[in-house]
Amino acid sequence: MKTIYWTTTLILGVFLIWSAYTYLFSKQTIIGVRELGFPDFFRVQLAILKIIAVIILLTPSIPFQVKQWAYSGIGLFLVTAIVAHIAHKDSFLFTLINIFLIMLLVISNFYLNKIK
Repeated sequence: MKTIYWTTTLILGVFLIWSAYTYLFSKQTIIGVRELGFPDFFRVQLAILKIIAVIILLTPSIPFQVKQWAYSGIGLFLVTAIVAHIAHKDSFLFTLINIFLIMLLVISNFYLNKIK
C-alpha cells in the first residue's frame, strides 16, 4: 500500500513541480494561460500554490488534515483546468492528461487514508 501511495504521490508531485516551473518560466505556457483568460498574478499564485501542495504531500510529518486540504486544492485546480481547456476548445489531450492526474490524485488520497 505504501508503494502505491508513494508512487502516485511522487508522479503527481513531479507533474505539479514541472507545471509550476512552466507557469513561471515558459513563454509558451505564460501565453497559453493568458489565452485561457487568466491574469498573470493568478498564474504566479497557482505556481506557488502547486509548490506548496507538493511540499505538503511529500513531507511525512505534515498533519493528515493539512494533506487533505492540499488534495482538495489540487483537485480543484485539475477540474478548473479541464473546464478552461474545454471552454478554450483546446485539444482533448489536455482533458485526458488532467483526468489521468485526477485518477492519480484519487489513488494517492485513497492509499494515504489506508496507511494512516
